Amino acid sequence: MRHIMSPLDFSVEELDQLLNLANDIEANPKKYAHACDGKKLATLFYEPSTRTRLSFEAAMMNLGGNVLGFSSADSSSATKGETVADTIRMVACYADICAMRHPKEGAPLVASLHSPIPVINAGDGGHQHPTQTLTDLLTIRSLKGRLDNLTIGLCGDLKFGRTVHSLISALVRYTGIRFVLISPEELRIPSYIRDDVLRENNIEFEEVERLEDALPKLDVLYMTRVQKERFFNEEDYVRMKDFYILDKKKMELAPQDMIVMHPLPRVNEIAVEVDDDPRAAYFKQAQYAVYARMALILTLLEVKVC
Repeated sequence: MRHIMSPLDFSVEELDQLLNLANDIEANPKKYAHACDGKKLATLFYEPSTRTRLSFEAAMMNLGGNVLGFSSADSSSATKGETVADTIRMVACYADICAMRHPKEGAPLVASLHSPIPVINAGDGGHQHPTQTLTDLLTIRSLKGRLDNLTIGLCGDLKFGRTVHSLISALVRYTGIRFVLISPEELRIPSYIRDDVLRENNIEFEEVERLEDALPKLDVLYMTRVQKERFFNEEDYVRMKDFYILDKKKMELAPQDMIVMHPLPRVNEIAVEVDDDPRAAYFKQAQYAVYARMALILTLLEVKVC
């Protein structure tokens, strides 16, 4: 039995196998329609989520399994003081696998240490979001045809954005990866990512403030929202939230084969007018999330489909 807390829990070879499985699920959905008959997924979401929770539930249902769980800490025994360790031991009596989102960094790891069933980290604070990273890798590979020799622009909240931190950690293992880090001074990438991940792995990167300066050189633009829930005061959030807005005019600066990604939800950092641009890939990305999570569930449950 294994858990997934970080995208680095899988080797590059295992990631390739998982992404190949996700592509096969996309191409042959009926083949997998009953792969998890009789299996149950518990979704333990201690903070709000739409895409992650629903895509996990859709993934399990598409595999023929069932779903149980809660969508906020308020509707769980956490309000009575129950620990994460006790919760997971109890949930394991009812389910075969668990996806947990928690505002505290490391909470899913604590759960995994006490769990007799596989635990998937569905996001822990500003730390890791490995299944979003699997989705992002699947989207890039499916639309660009490769995961190496790419210039990737990461724009917006690079300080608190767990999707950005996870994606960088996963992509540095591929050859020829270059990053353009686009953010205001206050939301720059944390030093531990800059030093321990990028510089430690001799990854080429540059940090810029203007989105317009980065766009002409990118294969992938990964936009993120400024996350109100990560700020300590309203004033800082209001000052930062409109720093970057991708619109049609800016898109004219970008290569014709660049793709635009976003983990969603967006607020106003991508203008609605960009949705009709063929380079806009963020809703395709939301669909790939289901295939990636289906592949992950099958892998962790060790279900083989012939």
